[in-house]
Amino acid sequence: MYDMKALYEAQSVQHAVELRLAHPEAQIIAGGSDVLVQMREGKRAGKELISIYGLNEIRGVSIDNEQNIRIGSLTSFSHITKDLIIQKYINVLGQAVDQVGGPQIRNIGTIGGNTCNGVTSADSASTLHAWEAIIELTGPEGVRRIPIHDFYIKAGQVDIKAGEIQTAILIPKASYENTVGNYIKYSMRNAMDIATLGTSVNVRLSADKKTVERARIAFGVAGPVPMRAPHAEEKALGQPISEELAEIFSKAVLEDINPRDSWRASKAFRSHIAVESAKRAFLTSVKLAGGVL
Repeated sequence: MYDMKALYEAQSVQHAVELRLAHPEAQIIAGGSDVLVQMREGKRAGKELISIYGLNEIRGVSIDNEQNIRIGSLTSFSHITKDLIIQKYINVLGQAVDQVGGPQIRNIGTIGGNTCNGVTSADSASTLHAWEAIIELTGPEGVRRIPIHDFYIKAGQVDIKAGEIQTAILIPKASYENTVGNYIKYSMRNAMDIATLGTSVNVRLSADKKTVERARIAFGVAGPVPMRAPHAEEKALGQPISEELAEIFSKAVLEDINPRDSWRASKAFRSHIAVESAKRAFLTSVKLAGGVL
């Protein structure tokens, strides 16, 4: 059924690193929702696989000593959506990954696999960018942490060095504290479809709920990799909340995004829905944060 050369099962993170060094051409497999499908299609025929699925040490959600929200790379989408820490601090991430595939995919698919694929349409990617996530990688030289923006190199390629595996995704306290967000996925079907465009916005309002102290917006499928829209973020900084601000904020995203034409949607259509979804997600985030428009 699956044309593979060999399957190695890692017993620990350190063992996984050793296996990666010993078999540099091997493919890491976690839930397998992408890798096994690709193997059945013949795209990875004859590959060696290193399974890390049994490593419970990199599974689950917690708050670490630095007050980062730590999401183990093997945490499934279903567990993220249901986790109490996620629901309390970054509920939008749970909402975003709850739109991945169907229940079977969400039960087996992992947040680490979703990001390591390097695809711009990943439902977790735009929200993780908007919340300034940090990627943790463990390799022969120890632990390395890099901003998610730097982790994505180009379409389908991420910054994982020889012997490394992704072990966690961190959301800094400075990014999630007193912050509320909204994710909008536009796709041809509501279920079992990849995003034509994904838009994630979050805001932090002043104590009186009248001014935007901080706004973040990121897109999936608005370019070759997930991306922030800094011009829009700058337009909202320190401004009183209003419908007019939502218009200014949303139109400013056109200064940063670069969607492409494809059989799913034209560049012009993606640009149109980027502006509209930015406006809607901004207004929803403001209302969720307690703002009155």
